Amino acid sequence: MSEGSDHGKGEHASLARRRAAVLPSWLDTLYSEPIDIESGSGRHVRDAEGNSYLDFFGGILTTMTGHAVPEVTEAVAAQAGRILHSSTLYLNRPMVELAERIAELSGIEDPRVFFTTSGTEANDTALLLATAHRCSNQILALRNSYHGRSFSSLSVTGNRAWSPSSLSPVQTSYVHGSRRRGTPFAGLDDAEFTAACVNDLEDVLAQLHGNVACLIAEPIQGVGGFTAPPDGMLARFKEVLDRHGILWISDEVQTGWGRTGEHFWGWQAHADNGPPDMITFAKGIGNGLPIAGVVARAEVMESLEGNSISTFGGSPLTAAGALANLEHHLRNDLRGNAREVGAVLRAELSEAEALPAVGEIRGRGLMLGVELLRSDGSPAPELAAETTEQARARGLLIGKGGLEGNVLRIAPPLSLTEQEARQGARVLLEALRVSC
Repeated sequence: MSEGSDHGKGEHASLARRRAAVLPSWLDTLYSEPIDIESGSGRHVRDAEGNSYLDFFGGILTTMTGHAVPEVTEAVAAQAGRILHSSTLYLNRPMVELAERIAELSGIEDPRVFFTTSGTEANDTALLLATAHRCSNQILALRNSYHGRSFSSLSVTGNRAWSPSSLSPVQTSYVHGSRRRGTPFAGLDDAEFTAACVNDLEDVLAQLHGNVACLIAEPIQGVGGFTAPPDGMLARFKEVLDRHGILWISDEVQTGWGRTGEHFWGWQAHADNGPPDMITFAKGIGNGLPIAGVVARAEVMESLEGNSISTFGGSPLTAAGALANLEHHLRNDLRGNAREVGAVLRAELSEAEALPAVGEIRGRGLMLGVELLRSDGSPAPELAAETTEQARARGLLIGKGGLEGNVLRIAPPLSLTEQEARQGARVLLEALRVSC
């Protein structure tokens, strides 16, 4: 990592002061001194002070294929030279072509696609569709979950650190399904945990009145610290849901597009009883462009009776860039790369398991979490914060998450090379040893 100039540092401090003066204090940043990322290429970024970093967080799991991918850049530039915007009131070739590709890849029978601008809006739309289809405002969600920052998506978020209001447009009941540490299920193996969670689901449903609209669940909980149910648990849940006619929404905002390496979608680890009724997606598909959406069975998507449009969802610019990004991803088998290089990264990080503060290393593909604990076994958010600072000082960007903010989140672009995986792992191990 190169050191920035004193002049650059002065400009950085000035920008931080200007930010504080005009943006809300609850708009969080990483690091005691936030960095101003100015450019990037591949898996690396450079800040305004001239420091370079290996990016293991990808703009919160968004830079899926890499920074400044030529095919994506060229597609965006070409589309910008034709027309930036038209809205869904007009035919839009890039949007139709992208919808066709996503529908084909979704695994949902007779799918329809609706585009939005963010994962939050995608989840908001899925909740609207489910409640309209089922004529019910009762929702099931997993504990420790995060589904966005809108009024409705916050109301189904089971992570108190990210849910600032108890007001809600829906009635949400939370069920177990991911976290074991710190819960009564801590000592259970996968089969026992699955059985206990299915029983919990049945018990919750027995206490609710009338029909329930849906269960919304992340196959791997992103903000929740990359916690995940055992393989097949959501399929067991689907058996119960199907008996009651309840819809299943798979929130694939972070797990979609092959990040786990083993599957293209996170729900495919739970596919024994068929696909979900809806998939929400975002982040990686646009590689940084603001595009997201919902894939749903036609019967569910057509539940809305009122007129609707989307001013910005699936705009010509974002759809053209996302389509180029998806084709680049598939052509270069980045899912396979996530599986292979993710295994290398996981193996390199295994040394950290000997550190007393490391409670668990978990995840799949290029979606790995390191949970940090104090000597008494309680969560250690201070160690996670210090480790991110130490990693940044050594030229590596990582994220944080978990119910208590004590989990390091590692999610580089899916084009990561083995050499970069080993390099990043060495830096992170050094940061962990210094911090813990």
